[in-house]
Amino acid sequence: MIDFEIPAETAALRDQIRAFVNDKIVPYETDPRLTRHGPTEEMRTEMVELAREAGLLTFQAPARFGGREPSHVDQAVLFEAAGWSTLGPVALNCAAPDEGNMFLLGKIANEQQVEEFLVPVIEGRQRSVFAMTEPDGAGSDPNQLKTEAVFDGSDYVINGRKWLITGANGARTWIIMARVAPNEHGPDGPTLFLCDGDTPGIEIERVMNTMDRNYVEGHGVVVFNDLRLPASAVLGEVGQALRYAQLRLAPARLTHCMRWLGAASRAQAIAIEHARTRTGFGKPLAEHQGVGFMIADNEIALQQCRLAIWWACWTLDSGAKGRHESSMVKAMVSEELFKVADRCVQILGGMGISDETPVAMIFSDMRAFRLYDGPTEVHKYAISRQVLRNPR
Repeated sequence: MIDFEIPAETAALRDQIRAFVNDKIVPYETDPRLTRHGPTEEMRTEMVELAREAGLLTFQAPARFGGREPSHVDQAVLFEAAGWSTLGPVALNCAAPDEGNMFLLGKIANEQQVEEFLVPVIEGRQRSVFAMTEPDGAGSDPNQLKTEAVFDGSDYVINGRKWLITGANGARTWIIMARVAPNEHGPDGPTLFLCDGDTPGIEIERVMNTMDRNYVEGHGVVVFNDLRLPASAVLGEVGQALRYAQLRLAPARLTHCMRWLGAASRAQAIAIEHARTRTGFGKPLAEHQGVGFMIADNEIALQQCRLAIWWACWTLDSGAKGRHESSMVKAMVSEELFKVADRCVQILGGMGISDETPVAMIFSDMRAFRLYDGPTEVHKYAISRQVLRNPR
C-alpha cells in the first residue's frame, strides 16, 4: 500500500527548516550583496553561520559526517522547505553544486580526499565546483569532452576551457572532468580529478552574466593552462568519469526539483495573498474567474510535481538507479514549475515583473532551471529510447 503520511520526525524538521528560512534568510533577499552574479561569498558565509547556530547546517549529510542522513523521500520534504527562499539552500548548505558534489565525493573519494576536499565543504567552510561543461564541447552530450589530460607516468597535465562553471570564483574543492589521452602508462578516457582551486594553472577568465542569480558567485568561464596534478588527484578510476557523472546526476536532478518546488510554492503564496487583497472592477482579484483558474492550475501543478518527486525518490530508496524516473520527473517538474511562476507573475501584474516581491527572481531562476542537469529535450530523448527498448 502507498503511504503518503510524513513521519513525525521529518515533519518536525521540515517545520524547523521552514521557520528558519522564513525568519532568518528571507530578509537577505533584499541585501545588496545579492548581485546579478548571485550572493557574494561574504553573504554566503554569514547565512551559513546562522544555519550552524540553528543546528541545521548540511542536514542531508551522511551520519558519519555528523548529518541526519535522511532518505531520498525525506529529503524531498526537507529540501522543499529549504527552497521557500532561493537563498535557503545556500544558507543550509544543500544548494547546487555543493550538494551534488558532496554526494559524489561521499561515494567515490578515498579517505585522504574525503578529509582534504569533502569535509570542509560539509562543514560549510569552503565551496566546490563540478567543471564539466565546455563552450564547444561537453554539455548535454558529455561525450564531446575536449579538455585533455596528458599523463607522463607521474603527473597529469590538463589543458582546456570550461564555462557555466557554477561558483568557480572563490571555490576551493574542484572536481574537473578531462579526457585522459592514450598513453603507455595505463588507461585513458574521461576522468575526474580533484584539486584545490588555488592550484597554478586554473584561471578564472570571467563570471558570465546570466538570467539566474541564486548561485554563489554565479557561473564562471575557466581556462586550464598546463594544470599539473599528481596521479593521486584522480577521483575514482581513470576512464570512469561518465559513469560517475550519472551516479551524481540522478539524485541531483531530483534535489533541484525539490528546491524549486519550494520556491514555486512561495510564489504561489505571494500570488494568493495579492489576489485576496488587490481589487479590480469592484471585487478582489481572486473572485475573478480568470485569476481563480490560474491559482487552481498552480495548486494542481504543485501537487502533481510533489507526488512525482516523491515517487522517484521512493524508487531510489528502493535501491534502483532511478535514471529513467529522475529524467521523467526533471522534464515534467521543470516545465510545470516554470508555468506556475509565470502565472504568479501574471496574477501580480506590474508588481510581478519588479523586485517588490521575489516572484520575478523566482521566475527568471525557474527559466534557467529548465536547463540545469540537462534540458527537457535531452531527458525526453532518453525517456523515449528507454520506452522504445522496453515497451510496457
